[in-house]
Amino acid sequence: MSAATRRAFLRGIASGIGVPYVITSTALGAGERPPASERVTLGHIGVGARGSHIVPWFGPEAQSVACCDPFESRRDAVAERIGGKAYADLRDLLARDDIDAVVVETTDHWHVPAAVLAAKAGKDVYCEKPFGLCLGWVLKARDAIKRYGRVFQYGTQGLSYDGARLCAEMVRSGRIGELREIHARCGPGQSGGSGTPIPVPTDLDYDLWLGPAPWRPFCGQPMVQSDWIFNHDYSVGWLGGMGSHVLSAAELGFDTNRGGPFQVEATGTIPAEGFRNTVTAWTARIEFQNGVTMIFENAPGHSTRFVGTEGWLEPPPVVYEVGGREASGIQAQPESLLTSPLGPDDVHLGRAHGGHGGDFIRAVKDRKPTTVGIDIAVRSDVILHLTDIAIRTGRKITWDPLNEEILGDEDASRLLNRSLREPWRF
Repeated sequence: MSAATRRAFLRGIASGIGVPYVITSTALGAGERPPASERVTLGHIGVGARGSHIVPWFGPEAQSVACCDPFESRRDAVAERIGGKAYADLRDLLARDDIDAVVVETTDHWHVPAAVLAAKAGKDVYCEKPFGLCLGWVLKARDAIKRYGRVFQYGTQGLSYDGARLCAEMVRSGRIGELREIHARCGPGQSGGSGTPIPVPTDLDYDLWLGPAPWRPFCGQPMVQSDWIFNHDYSVGWLGGMGSHVLSAAELGFDTNRGGPFQVEATGTIPAEGFRNTVTAWTARIEFQNGVTMIFENAPGHSTRFVGTEGWLEPPPVVYEVGGREASGIQAQPESLLTSPLGPDDVHLGRAHGGHGGDFIRAVKDRKPTTVGIDIAVRSDVILHLTDIAIRTGRKITWDPLNEEILGDEDASRLLNRSLREPWRF
């Protein structure tokens, strides 16, 4: 059965078309798992520490059938684990007609190229955060996802927690009165690190690992295992790595596209030397036309707080475990905010079923929105990238969300895009 035929069949199941009222345990297969013909088939793009960690997230209605990674040892280990096929090049995986969706868990500089190629190949996309290495790439990827009609789930799993969604509903429903401020906080980045060239490991296709990024000599395992997130060729550092979580939570409670142009003013620290050269410490102030102010900064704790005229609300913090869970409930002042139930006329955002990964599989089947779709991914990336640009230029940035452009600053506008090495341009 081809991927297109299977997707049509799965949509029929989701809508109830042709489904018997009684389904025997034999028909369901082992336990409650559907038979193979009814499972969403997945290909995993990037299976390093994070990518291999989340393979089980997608539940019994998914079946992982392939993986790819420029490290031979990594891809072979995961392929054996899932009983699937291993590839070095993602293009070979995407060429398979029997794969419904992909899980993009690569280094940050690969997120957008992989997502665009997947969309063009007719695959739905689960993508780790931040979405893109620069805002220009992000907007092009958003357009591709929508043009090809693909389901998209952003990898900020905290937004699938019931507590996060309830908190956003309460904010949007006016429980704290008129929203005045949003405080988004996360930890600082790192500096230092050696850039001394060393031989490339024998099981790594280094040119493929670099992909669209500029060529530079290989400088050690930290480059491809941990420290890449603090190098500006491959990432925007903790601004995106951790900032995406708190900013997407802010987006769930407040749509930053509302209103006209807004201003971003930021200060921060960029290491002068060493392999780790992304922003390590920052404070950004974002002023929206409707009077709401967002403070995005590195500070103790990992939180998003909504402050209104009648109190404040803070969703549960993110916990980084398989499947995700809530570490605690919503925090509020006054606490009486938590005892007032939402009514039928209040904002209701829906709930994830089967965790963050399971919600993606549900959406692949029924073609309805995911808990964290492409628009939230783009809007949170807008804030983090404009913060980075404001720090690097030392100037206040004015962003027009309608036309998606920086106003009145050609130098800053040039930082919205980065060049890509061939053959990865899109």
